[in-house]
Amino acid sequence: METLTNWYKLWAQLSDIQNRAFARKKEHRDDDFWKHKAKDFDKMVDERWSKPDSSRDFLIQKLKDNPDSTLLDIGAGTGKWSMLASPYVAKVTAFEPSSAMQQVLRQKMKEENITNIDIVTGTWPKDDALPHDYILASHSMYGVEDFKIFVKKMSATATKACIMVLRVPFVDSVMAIAARKVFGQPYDSPNFQIAYNALLGMDIYPDIIMEEDGNWPSWTHDSFKEAFDELKNRLDLAGSLKYDGFLLDLLEKNLTLEQGKYVWPSGNRSALVYWEV
Repeated sequence: METLTNWYKLWAQLSDIQNRAFARKKEHRDDDFWKHKAKDFDKMVDERWSKPDSSRDFLIQKLKDNPDSTLLDIGAGTGKWSMLASPYVAKVTAFEPSSAMQQVLRQKMKEENITNIDIVTGTWPKDDALPHDYILASHSMYGVEDFKIFVKKMSATATKACIMVLRVPFVDSVMAIAARKVFGQPYDSPNFQIAYNALLGMDIYPDIIMEEDGNWPSWTHDSFKEAFDELKNRLDLAGSLKYDGFLLDLLEKNLTLEQGKYVWPSGNRSALVYWEV
């Protein structure tokens, strides 16, 4: 009989791999990873948000139904969710460790004359925050190896409900095929599927909203080698040649050359996870 997957252990292992992949991209060990990338990140989210999406609609409606609420936005980044929520709440706390991300958010708040967002430098769950009605973590949990601690602190800090937004990798994506070959299972990084099973194991039974048209924009690279190096880095294979033949063939079969760029098939969509406390 098959043994049950330890979802917490799998999350921790993949989070560790992802953290090492990000660390290898840093120019210097003490650099803010987003130092030269925050504005590009903001533009990427703009592109992803160019179409209507059910997660944003859900949050706005929830806040409209509960006027004068407070929202804590964990890993707020450049503040997309914080700014989206600000017209419907008494206060938003944008909890963000990156000064580069904070700088972009401050500039946008100034341009749009938004005054009810407080920016707090902090990393969840290491740093504490005051209780808020709603706690939101949108794609900000992947780098935390202990998923249980992340969630327990969310539930302990929220007075009404917790919301997570996570990526949902497609079962036939390039990364899923590569992960099956290298890891023996289809997940190359922390994601919704792992989180959902982990939440059930914590006796949390959340509501789920799967994005109606939430496919993420395709990855692009300037060269085939750049795409190949990215794939190996994500799979923690930077110093190994073991799977090169398989991975090269996989990319050759799936990447397309469009206007001088190597384009991956879309591999993810998003899901919103909601539970009351």
